[in-house]
This record gives sequence, C-alpha cells and structure tokens, in this order.
Amino acid sequence: MGDRLRVAVVTPLTDELCDLVSLLEPRVEMLCEQDLLPPVRYPADHHGDPTFTRTSAQERRFAELIAEADALYGLPGEDPAALRHAIEANPRLRWVHTMAAGGGASVKAAALSAEQLERVTFTTSAGVHGGPLAEYALFGLLAGAKNLPRLQADATRHLWPDRWLMGQLREQTVLVVGLGGIGSEVARLLAAFGTRVIGTSRRGEPVDGVAELVHPSELADVVGRVDGIVVTLPGTTATKGLVSADVLAAVKPGATLVNVGRGTVVDEEALVQALRDGRIGFAALDVFTEEPLDPASPLWDLPNVVISPHNATLTPAEGRRIAELFADNAGRLLDGRPMRNVVDTVEFY
Repeated sequence: MGDRLRVAVVTPLTDELCDLVSLLEPRVEMLCEQDLLPPVRYPADHHGDPTFTRTSAQERRFAELIAEADALYGLPGEDPAALRHAIEANPRLRWVHTMAAGGGASVKAAALSAEQLERVTFTTSAGVHGGPLAEYALFGLLAGAKNLPRLQADATRHLWPDRWLMGQLREQTVLVVGLGGIGSEVARLLAAFGTRVIGTSRRGEPVDGVAELVHPSELADVVGRVDGIVVTLPGTTATKGLVSADVLAAVKPGATLVNVGRGTVVDEEALVQALRDGRIGFAALDVFTEEPLDPASPLWDLPNVVISPHNATLTPAEGRRIAELFADNAGRLLDGRPMRNVVDTVEFY
C-alpha cells in the first residue's frame, strides 16, 4: 500500500471525527469536503439530510475524490449500486469500510465480480454496536419478564389491580441465537443477572457466560425450555428464516423474543401469529424483513410488541467508536497486519 493512505469520506462525517482519524493514524489523509456530503442530522447519521443534492460541479468533484482514493470511509449514498460504480471507476481502490455492522449485505447487493471482490477488502463496524444492542436485548427481556404490556394497559385505564406475579431474569433461561460480538455481550450481561444462557454455535467453541451450546439446526428442539429468545444474527442466505414457523410453533408459551440482528432471520408472518395466540408473549423488535416497516403491518397494532425503527445502535458515541475502529484498521492495512471485521465474500457477513 505504500506509507500513506488516501481515504475518500463518502458518508456524512464531522470535521472533528475526520481529524480524529488522522490524529490516531497520522499516515492517513482524509479527503473530506463537507459541501459534498449531506448535512449530519444527529450523531452517527450515515445517510444525512435526505433533501440534500449536489450540483453538477459537486458531483464531478465527488467522483474525483473517489477516483483519487485508496480507500472509502463508508458507502457512497449508502447505495450498493454507487459502491459498484466507485469500484469500477477506481482500479486503485483497495479498501471500503461500511458504517453498518452488517455491511456484508450491501457488498453482496453490489453484485461485484470475482476480481473486484479479490481486489478490494471490505470491513464493517461490527463490535461498535455490541454494547447498545446488548442493552436493548436486556430491555426487551426485562419488559417481557415484568409484563410491560399489562402495566401499560392498566395505566391507560387508571386501574389498580390485585397484585400479580412478575418474572425474574435470575430465574429464567434465555436462548441467544448467534454468539458473535453482540451475542457474546448479551450472554455476559445475562450471566451477571444469574440467567441461565443457552447459545447457538456452529463450531461449539465455549463462550463466557453460556451454560449450553446448541447447533442452529437444533432451535426447534430447544425453544420449548427457554423463557426468552434473543436474535443477533446477520442477514445471510444461511440465516434467512432460521427462526421459522416450526421453531415458533415449538416455543414455550408466553416466551419473550427480541431481535437485534436482521429481520430476515425471523419468519415475520409466523411471528405475528405467535404473538396473536400467545406463544410469544412479548416481542421487542428493532429490525424487520422490510424497512421501513409497512404502515399496514399488523405488528404496529399488537399490544404485546415494542417497535423501534432500527435505531437501537444509535448512541452519541457511535461515530467516535467507528472512527477509532477505522483508524486502527488503517494502521493494520499499512503495516500489513490482519484487519478487523473483514467481510466474508462467500457468505457476506
């Protein structure tokens, strides 16, 4: 790569964070021109103001920056087609970093050639979101254990009912579907609560806080003995519909389900039915099969569902953490060391 790295910033990024990358890794030259980027609306806003447009001159300059770069910070417009165009237009491009932890899906959607996938290294922001998503998972599990829908319904009616039993995570068993960075953090936090944790693993390698490992193909066999299910898996061909109608039919009645992975991992139609008949007593959902969630989706009106618009990862510190990760990976690339979070260009995760 040489002794310097020219990086075109193609996603909204503040000057402060651009400067941070250069401070942490002085061999990086950040090509960051704010007039070419959509204004940031909130911390870690990777799309920017949707009303933003470039003039013809600005589009030419934006293309020039991409053509001059060795690497891209983000995806142009968060658009797979624009990513493909950038790679086609710049044969010297060697690295693209995605803002999303599941950036492999965008790389797959770009439909790149085998030569392009070999030439360009793709990395994701996996790990940055582990803490916030693990906290969201705990929020969902606690809301299910304490029967948040009932509390809300009684409050709406100004009803003070007879005392009733609440669940306690300490007395529960939770299945964590996927023990990557997010799932491992969920398991660690649950273990601190005293929860018994079962986790899915293809390789069967021990994970701190996990009392039992099962293969993903065994979900239907194990869900009948758990009180909660946390889905953390990325959206790949292998994970599509993994939490299937058969799995949901086998759950322990009243179980809680939290999804902080990808919506495609769960059969959404079957989930709606399970929520209606009480097999799933409560669900906290941050991701969906189609996003934004269709206003006509029955999930909006189910009283035992909490919906968040794929924003459980967003915290004031997210942008800084991604910048720190990028700077570390830039140093690794320049030094010829293994990079973190490299996308598997076979399964695209």
